[in-house]
Formats: sequence, C-alpha cells, structure tokens
Amino acid sequence: MNGLGRRILLGALIVVTWSGAVAAQAPPEGQLTVAFDASIAPTFLDPAETPGIGTPFVFLYAMHDALIKPLPGNDMAPCLAESWKESPDGLAYEFKLRPGLKFHNGEPFTAEDVKFTFLRYKGASAKLLHDRVKSVDVLDPLRVRFILDKPWPDFLLFYATPATGAAWIVPKKYIEKVGEEGFRRQPVGLGPYRVVRQTPGVELVLEANEQYWRKKPSIKTLVIKGVPDRTTRLAMLKTGEADIGYLMVGVEASTIKTDSKLRLARVIPPASWWLDFPEQFNPKSPWHDRRVRLAATMAVDKQALNEAERLGFSRLTGSIIPSVMDFALRLEPYPYDPTHARRLLVEAGYPNGFDTGEITPLPPFVTMGESVASYLGAIGIRGRVRSMERATYMEAWRTKTRTGVFVTVTAAPGNAAARIENFVISTAPYATGGHPDIDDLFRQQAQERDRKKREVLLHQIQRLMYDRVMYGGIFEPATLHGIGPRVEEAGVGLSPQLYFTSPWEDMRLKKP
Repeated sequence: MNGLGRRILLGALIVVTWSGAVAAQAPPEGQLTVAFDASIAPTFLDPAETPGIGTPFVFLYAMHDALIKPLPGNDMAPCLAESWKESPDGLAYEFKLRPGLKFHNGEPFTAEDVKFTFLRYKGASAKLLHDRVKSVDVLDPLRVRFILDKPWPDFLLFYATPATGAAWIVPKKYIEKVGEEGFRRQPVGLGPYRVVRQTPGVELVLEANEQYWRKKPSIKTLVIKGVPDRTTRLAMLKTGEADIGYLMVGVEASTIKTDSKLRLARVIPPASWWLDFPEQFNPKSPWHDRRVRLAATMAVDKQALNEAERLGFSRLTGSIIPSVMDFALRLEPYPYDPTHARRLLVEAGYPNGFDTGEITPLPPFVTMGESVASYLGAIGIRGRVRSMERATYMEAWRTKTRTGVFVTVTAAPGNAAARIENFVISTAPYATGGHPDIDDLFRQQAQERDRKKREVLLHQIQRLMYDRVMYGGIFEPATLHGIGPRVEEAGVGLSPQLYFTSPWEDMRLKKP
C-alpha cells in the first residue's frame, strides 16, 4: 500500500474523541502579533479563492477548518470529517462528519455546508474537481458522498488537502444571507480563531474560539499585520512590536541568528523555487529556444543564492516538484556555468544577448529577483526587476499575462501529479502553454490505479520537463522565521507539510 493509501486508511479508521478536553483547558490569554511578509489580500481569507500556493493557508488554518488537513504527526488528519471511506470501484467517497460543531456565528455545521462549499469553490483545480465529480449527495446531516465520473486515485489529494481549498468549509446559510460581499467583509468559519476586524491589506485581528473541537487556543488575540518590507519586519521583531517575523532571509536572517534575544526557526516544507519562462511557447520569443532557457538556468549560481538568501539551509534542485513529494523524481540542478551559458546564447543566435523586459520575483523577495537579474545580465540577458504586490503578482500569474522571467515558488502540499496539473499541462491554471505528449501522459496517469505504473508515467513527465528546460529549478527553500522572546511555541515545523507557523491553537506564549 502506498503512503497516501496508508494515510487514507488511517484517517478512515481513526475516530478522534475530544469530549471534555476543550472545557478542561485554561482560558486563552495574551496577544501574539505576527508581521506577515505581504499585504493581506481579502482573497486570502476565503477558501473558495485559494490559488494553488501555500500563502492563503496561513489564514485558513486560523479562521477556517477542513474535512482533512495536515496536523502534527498526520499529513491527512481527520478534522471536520472524523472518518471516510472509498468504494471498492473507486467511484464514491463517503465522509462521516464530526457532530456538534458550530460556525463562529453559532450556526450548526452540516453536510449541506460541505456540498455548498464544493459547488462554490473556484480556486486552483476547480474545473478539474467540478468536471470529475458527478454529484455531491447529502445522505443525512452528518454524512455526505461524492460520486466521481470514473476512478481517480488522486481525488482526496486534490479535494481534501491544502493542494486546493475545496474542502475548507464555509457556512451556507450565512453566505446566502449576507452575500459574497458581506462574507468578504466579515468571514465566518469553523477554525480556532474568529475574525474581530480587518483593515484590508493592512491588518487582521482574530480572537480565540474557545469551543474549537481540537484544542482551545492558549492565546486570546492574534494580530496579523501585512508588512512586505523585510527590514521593517526585523525592526518590529527587535522592538517587540511583533512576536513573529515571517520569511526572514538574507541579512535579516543573519541578524536574527546572532541576536541573543531572538531565535531563527526553520523548516524545509514541500516547496520549490524556479525560473518561470512564460514566453517559451511563443515562437517569436527568444525563450522559445531551449538553448536560451538552458543558458539562463546555467547562468544562476544556485548555491550562492542559497547562501545569500537562506544561509545555506536549502536543498538545490533541478525540478519544480519537491523531492519529498509522492511520485517526485529527484533531479539535480543544471550546473552553474556562465561560460557555457554564453556559448549557448551564441548558438541560439544571440551573440550580444537580448533584452527580456521584466524580471519579476514573487513578492516580497525582491533581493532574490535582483540576484537572478544580475546573473542573467552577466551572460547578456538584460532585464529590469519589477516589484509587485502579492495579489497583483498572483493575478498576473493566474491570468497568464506575464512576460519576461518570473522568479517564483509554491509551497502548496500535494504530490507530483498536483504540481503538474497546476503548472505544467497545457490546461494548467499557471501554464502559458504545454506539450501534447505530456498532456497525454498526464491523462494516462490520472486514471491508473496501479502505483508502480503511475510512478513510471509521472517520472517520464518530470524527465521531459527537465530535458526540455521548461523551468529552471533553483532550490527547495529552507523557510526562516524570526521568533521573539515572548514566544514559547511558534509552531514552525510541527507539521513538515507547512511552511508557516501552525497550528495556531498549538502556539503558546511564555508565562509572565
């Protein structure tokens, strides 16, 4: 039985009981302030909008809850669904819901909310999910069954993990009452924290949900501030204005490491950084030529980037698929060789290089983009670094309007098939084109229930991606967070699937 199968079986067999546990805990106290690494987009607070990257789950883990999600010790832990089962023919999945749960506004959680949430979902892989699920049948208030059009081995991975947000449940009656705009202004969920107030882009204030089924939070108030500037996050950490500073890299990470009052927490989640070449499918673009893409990849000193950005803690890779994921093919990065890179440009017809326009890093990692621009410029590929707000960047990525070079990353959990479905095949939400043979291999693996045969097909796709230099792999990043002196348990690495501090209800402040 494969790893996913074992986790599914475990989730189906274990029924976790928590009677009396919440009531026995001390009331939550104190306030924890997080300096988040980007402006807080309203879409981050709505499970229906999840774009196939990890960022929104920072907020979803606090405000909302899922049927199944990664928790410490279990990558597919039963949550709102206390158990589930798959039919022998692979066409039906039935979930038994945890009884007695209520949304933050007091409304009961039922199977109708599960169905409503699925139909409302429009984020990453929404078309795939809606096309492959024939019906969602409410059997009774605590049982719901999903019927597929044909067997799909990865249904649970796409539906019920943070590969998408489709199983993070929202309240049907509340949304029908206040409308989509009302829900955006005042989200209501089932998570360990409820929304008190928000200033879009700037600040989100949350208060402990003392009736949370898993564990009563020990911290009364969470304040999450959108602080895109890294030096500002560091200053807030040093003065005590923030207790946690997100994504502290480079000089700021080194400063935290040497400060006796602070500590640097790190985890290597299933994430990868890569060079994205959105114009590679345009025959008129220099990026259409494999030699140009290979030259760009070989121009970047990946280990030097690792040392400068992540203090050397990251794993170098030649793939966009993290090596720890199910069905991943471990691929070494193309070597750093600027001399050979220049020769490749000459062979491709660009002896004097060319202007690629904009080089756009995922916000707020401007220094990463500047370093890549410098390496590309050294071999003659000239570009201007463009800095965006995170929401604008995601929109450009999703709408396929990007040009030049993107320096990007995703930390969304899943397996190799999920990454390929989101970023590689021609219909992928973040692809600007594709290859028919890869599309065909992907269709074959999606219906293959034999693990070994699936693995062969998925490895073949990854080898084709690598040989064609569809992407320029950089590293699987060590995610570094700055932790202030008031924090006892920051939650970093409690679940290796997550790059962020979580679960929020497990985090603790030191006793005064």
